[in-house]
Amino acid sequence: MRLILILLLCYICPFLHSANEPNTTDSLLTPSVPANHFQYTMNKIGNSRVYQMTYVGVPLVIGGLIVKSEDDHFRGLRNSRLPSFKQHYDDYLQYLPAVTMLSMKIGGVKGRSSWGRMLVSDVFSAIIMTSIVNGLKTQTKVTRPDNSNNHSFPSGHTATAFMTATMMHKEYGERSPWYSIGAYSVATATGLTRMANNKHWLSDVLAGAGFGILSTELGYFLADLIFKDKGIHTFSASSDFEWKINPSFFGIYLGLNVAPGTYILSDKDRFHFSSGSTAGLEGAWFFNPYIGVGGRFSVVNMSVILNNEALEESTDLIAGHAGAYFSYPITPRLLIGSKVLAGYSYYSSCNLPVAVIGSRGGFSMGTGASFTFLAKQNLGVRFFLDYNLMPTPVKSDKVCTQIMTLGSAVSVIF
Repeated sequence: MRLILILLLCYICPFLHSANEPNTTDSLLTPSVPANHFQYTMNKIGNSRVYQMTYVGVPLVIGGLIVKSEDDHFRGLRNSRLPSFKQHYDDYLQYLPAVTMLSMKIGGVKGRSSWGRMLVSDVFSAIIMTSIVNGLKTQTKVTRPDNSNNHSFPSGHTATAFMTATMMHKEYGERSPWYSIGAYSVATATGLTRMANNKHWLSDVLAGAGFGILSTELGYFLADLIFKDKGIHTFSASSDFEWKINPSFFGIYLGLNVAPGTYILSDKDRFHFSSGSTAGLEGAWFFNPYIGVGGRFSVVNMSVILNNEALEESTDLIAGHAGAYFSYPITPRLLIGSKVLAGYSYYSSCNLPVAVIGSRGGFSMGTGASFTFLAKQNLGVRFFLDYNLMPTPVKSDKVCTQIMTLGSAVSVIF
């Protein structure tokens, strides 16, 4: 709950100030004034330069700091599923978006900037990112999961990957959202591989992603101050959002979950779960503005409390679901949604002092409500509350386990 509240405040508060100021050069695009004052205010906030630079990066950094206490949960997932994983392709994958961007530029594909403006923007971004990451590594001295050194926070590989992905997004994202989807998918794979290699905690990766995005945004901002209108090309001059678009999306999300209820192991032994962390991928294809089909893949980690005593052991719940998605536009930028899903969930084995739980799965289903704000035509931030019925981790009188998840997601709208 604290994570989501802080993300909300971090996401909204910096832009309320801009909504009360005159619409000057601080705005990237000047929206036409609609009759609906609320819609106009939302457009004005969403198009402000401050908002455009920070609406993804800042929540990621704050989220990384807050989930620090959950790092052991996600490391436990890695140790139980990929204990021997050791690959080095993340050393190269982090540069792939930049290599692709330069290759397209050399091939004559027109992007946002001229060669000179793009190179200056990218050099600024790299200098800012390197300074922030190396400075924090030196000052924070966080030990890596594998105990190799104390330069874990934040993840430099992840920061580089998201920096280069944001460069690709800035240069070619307006041509097609799939350039952004591809670039950020590569960056996400880099961060996940760093955790799989046992080189970084989840908090390192989240913060690294945020710093990479923020560094690029700041680098391009500085270049814009220098070049002004020289050497720039935009693919769309309109900031108005169309009503009733088909809100197909794909994104990554994080959340906090609770699983109320107590499980009986014997006459004297009982256990329940503490609050846990959830991470996942979710997407849906909409046939029209209201109905679509899609699915999600999620990983949940929850610590076990045995006889009211907190244990170091935890269990992982891996789930895949598919089903119907629903959406309704309140305004062109604000959408409410719901879903009805069914699928399969599986608990990993967890060794308790008195018994072994988990190593079982079964049919599961879920629903939920969401609120999506379209930051740009092709990028949205979603806040959701999900309710899921999962199989129980042990054979008991319980028919199912209830899990409620409160979270947020960044999604590409296409």
